[in-house]
Amino acid sequence: MGPETFSRTAVNLLSLMLLIFVGQDPVALDQTAVVVVIGAPGTSEYAGEFATWSERWQTAAQQADARFTLIGGDAQINGDDHDVLQEVIVKEAEQTQGDLWIVLIGHGTFDGRAAKFNLRGPDVTATELKNWLEAVQRPTAIINCASCSGPFINALSAPGRMVVTATKSGSEQNYCRFGGFLSQAITDPQADIDKDGQNSLLEAFLAASRNTEAEYKQQGRLATEHALLDDNGDGLGAAAEWFQGIRATQKAESAQAVDGRRAHQFHLIRSELERSIPEELRRQRNELELQLHELRDKKPTLAAEEYDALLEEQLLELARLYEQIEQQAAQPAAAAP
Repeated sequence: MGPETFSRTAVNLLSLMLLIFVGQDPVALDQTAVVVVIGAPGTSEYAGEFATWSERWQTAAQQADARFTLIGGDAQINGDDHDVLQEVIVKEAEQTQGDLWIVLIGHGTFDGRAAKFNLRGPDVTATELKNWLEAVQRPTAIINCASCSGPFINALSAPGRMVVTATKSGSEQNYCRFGGFLSQAITDPQADIDKDGQNSLLEAFLAASRNTEAEYKQQGRLATEHALLDDNGDGLGAAAEWFQGIRATQKAESAQAVDGRRAHQFHLIRSELERSIPEELRRQRNELELQLHELRDKKPTLAAEEYDALLEEQLLELARLYEQIEQQAAQPAAAAP
C-alpha cells in the first residue's frame, strides 16, 4: 500500500519529514515518486491554472499508487521552497529503484547566462538542479513547464534521465500553455498512440505539443513556445514534429541517436500487464529493446548476413525474456484454487 497523499495546504518541510517517517507503511524500494513544484504564480489567474495542473498530477499519482509530494501549493510559506525542493531531492536520492517524476509548474527567466525556475523566494537555477540530481541513480524524468525552460535540457541531460521543457530556448519568455496540456495527456486515453493501454512520457509529450500548437492556431496567434524532449543524454532534444507516431524520423544534426525511445518506456500509470512484470525483468526488457533499436540503426553499415545473425540473436533473447515474464505472471493464477 502506498503512503497517504497529503493536501496541498500541508506541504512544507515538516510535512515532508512526516510523510517519510511517521505513521505509514515502509516505503517500497521500487515505488514511483511524483514531485510537483508550483512556482511563484505572479497573478491569481495563473495561480488557479497552476493549481489545476498540479491537481491533475496528484490524481495521476494516486492512480499509479505513487508517492506524491507537492511543493509551493500551500498558502503560507513555512520555510523556503528552494530549500524544501533540495531536501526532497536528497531524500528521493536515497531510493535507487522506482521511477522519479519531477514536474515544475510556473514561470521561468533567462538572462543569457543562467536559466531559472521562479519559486516563492529564491529561484532555482538549472545548474543548481543539475547538482542536486547528481546523487539520484533511479530512472528520472524532469519536466519543466515554464517559460525560458529550454536551457534546462542542456544542463540536466544525462544517461538514463528524461528531460522535457516547454520551450526550445531561453528566449521563449511568454507564458506557456504546454504544462496544462501535458497534465491532461498523462491520463488521457486518446494520447495512447500505440494502444497498449498506457500513456508513456513520449506519448504525453507528443499529445501536449500538438494540442499546444492547435491552441495557437485556433486563436490565430504565432506560437511562442516549442516543447522539447531529451532522453538520449546528448543535451540537444527533439521536437514533436520530428516523430511519426512514436517513431522519430529526425534527430539533431550532431546527435548520436534519436530521442524518444527511453521516454516511451517510461509510464506513470502502467497497464495491468505492465504492472505484472517484476522490476528486474522490466529493466532487462527495456535494455534489450533499446539494443534492438540500436542494431536497426546500424543496419546500413553492416553486411546483410551479419545484420541478420545479430538480429536473430537479439530477437531470440527478447523472446526468452518474454517467456520468462509470462511464466512469472502465470504463477499467482496457477497457485489459485
